[in-house]
Amino acid sequence: MIERKQAIQQEERAIIVGVVQKGQTELQVQEYMDELAFLAETAGAVTLKRFMQKLPHPDSRTFVGKGKLEEIKNYVSGRDITLVIFDDELTGAQIMNIEKELGTYTIDRSDLILDIFARRAKTAQAKTQVELAQYQYMLPRLKGMWKHLERQGGGIGTRGPGETEIETDRRIVKDKISLLRKRLAEIDKQSLTQRKDRGEFIRVALVGYTNVGKSTLMNILSKRDVFAENKLFATLDTTTSKVVFENTPFLLSDTVGFIRKLPHHLVESFKSTLDEVRESDVLLHVVDISHPQYEDQINVVNKTLQDLKCHDKPVITIFNKMDLYEEKHFDEWLGDDIKETILKELKERWENDTQGNCVFISATERRNLAELRDRILEQVRSNYRIRYPYKTEFLY
Repeated sequence: MIERKQAIQQEERAIIVGVVQKGQTELQVQEYMDELAFLAETAGAVTLKRFMQKLPHPDSRTFVGKGKLEEIKNYVSGRDITLVIFDDELTGAQIMNIEKELGTYTIDRSDLILDIFARRAKTAQAKTQVELAQYQYMLPRLKGMWKHLERQGGGIGTRGPGETEIETDRRIVKDKISLLRKRLAEIDKQSLTQRKDRGEFIRVALVGYTNVGKSTLMNILSKRDVFAENKLFATLDTTTSKVVFENTPFLLSDTVGFIRKLPHHLVESFKSTLDEVRESDVLLHVVDISHPQYEDQINVVNKTLQDLKCHDKPVITIFNKMDLYEEKHFDEWLGDDIKETILKELKERWENDTQGNCVFISATERRNLAELRDRILEQVRSNYRIRYPYKTEFLY
């Protein structure tokens, strides 16, 4: 059994591992690895090295091939590496086999995301949702994870369940899952009552990939202080505020960010939180246009909205962080006319793709926020006209 230090350092020293599988390119997997490194940083780890291997399909025993595992072992040997993170889900047997070979604590992307959610959860609802997802993740991996439960010193991937009562068998874990589901159902009832008590206001929800600036935009539009920082999943609990634009009130909600390969247990557990998206009238899809893979992120969000059956709602696409986009793409030698041409072509392209339902802003620089407010107000009033044609006080 692998021993783990009881006192965790400020930052864990990690390596990350990815496999280029059939249908993927090295560039795609490199982008996934970039995101995995950011996830590790968010969880409190520093990534020292990356390992990638091209395989038609993962090895059933150790995920990567024997030669690659030996290469990883040679690197880990003699170095103070406390954590190995794989970009794809591992089975309990794979975790056990890898740890046996490397002698180093090993987790996968799902385990890492669950750890971050466990750190971020503040309310009873979020804590219950995360705990349920952790047990659901653990259940099929019991054989390889009992040693994880015995290491209760803290650290990435060990946060969360781990109570001694689940150390012995699968039945107790299933009982715990059943109990958490009942508890969550009660919390969901309370949340549903709260949502019904909000009256007949039009509801607007901020959606988007994680770390695109939703919470910052929420602070600006609602004039309140919602926690925002440059880390993934800064917001777990949905925050709702009443906002009034030109005597027209509506409810604005900030929701949890989406991400590639989001563990399905988390999606299932956070259904009640995602109800804010389902029950909204208008979606504000916030995009970090400065991100090199922003189009892939748009596709991830659109796919998630489709899975939630929310793809037919009115959507305003908000391309945020235009200041960073210009900083990355414009150098000091580029003429103003060329800059204007590039921006014009960019805007024309997305206006065509969104049927004109987009706006380009910089939330931090407060750039173009007047146009954004006008777009939101127009859409909110349009919804009032359709739903409550007799309520003329909100329409002008």
